[in-house]
Amino acid sequence: MSIVTKTGDKGTTALMYGRRVSKCHPRVEAYGCVDELNAALGVARASAEHGFIRDNVLGIQKDLVVLMGELATAVEDLPRFVKDGYTLVTSQMTHKLDALVKEIEAQQVSFKGWATPGETLNSGALDVARTVCRRAERRVCVLQESGQLQNSEIIIYLNRLADLLWLMARWAETRGR
Repeated sequence: MSIVTKTGDKGTTALMYGRRVSKCHPRVEAYGCVDELNAALGVARASAEHGFIRDNVLGIQKDLVVLMGELATAVEDLPRFVKDGYTLVTSQMTHKLDALVKEIEAQQVSFKGWATPGETLNSGALDVARTVCRRAERRVCVLQESGQLQNSEIIIYLNRLADLLWLMARWAETRGR
């Protein structure tokens, strides 16, 4: 089977369960930004010199697959999504991020005011991922404000993730060498 299906040639794409929407639909924008975030995290993971960053970023990437699946499903199809065995974003996922924030903060990572990205390749990659995460968060907020988001934990998760990525970048600059 070819990757080329031609089904999107007229500017539409399929959500989970086949509902077709415009490629610029807010839901597609939201999960597309999370997909970009996942790719940016792949660069951050590949450029990491320390296992602490590589291992934790890989876990986050796996959680983002869960998040993308939920975002790629229309609200009215979420019961079917869950019935089919797919996982929704949970507060436990956010708690894992909180634990990482506490772990990094306990190491007294030094920073003052605004950070200038690019001290190291890895910290720069983490800062790119952070900014993409913030964009994804904004796109998910559009879904929430238009009544198209059932699970507000997604916004909490993305907000916490952006904070964590900022800390990870500072960690990579100061401790990860």
